[in-house]
Amino acid sequence: MQRTRRQISQGSTFERDIGYSRAIVADRWVFISGTTGFDYRTMTIAPGIVEQVTQTLANLDAALIDAGGTAADVVRVNYHLPDPDDFEPCWPSLREYFHESRPAATMLVTGLADPRMRIEIEATALLPDSGPSDQPKPS
Repeated sequence: MQRTRRQISQGSTFERDIGYSRAIVADRWVFISGTTGFDYRTMTIAPGIVEQVTQTLANLDAALIDAGGTAADVVRVNYHLPDPDDFEPCWPSLREYFHESRPAATMLVTGLADPRMRIEIEATALLPDSGPSDQPKPS
């Protein structure tokens, strides 16, 4: 069986400066790096936690789509926040985004690379098996 590996970049200056990829697709697995609320096109970040989690999820979604997946494919997430009081205001956005996959999750209180960052999310997804199916194809 031939293994595949592909890098995904979103053009973040962090990716360039630190030397990492936004995500790696390895066969059916997608490993998404810690992703924050920066708008990577403008390298700006909103000050509010709700705005940041919204942008973070948009960034995650873009990486998943590029990998050929969706939020429904996410099996594991880690939330990193410097201030634990910021987590509860994120719950409605997280609940909406992960409503279908309900991944295994951990919230960690950690320092982040930039003091403007209020949340960072890393995720792992398992893409659907595109191999032969026992199910009949619709005609």
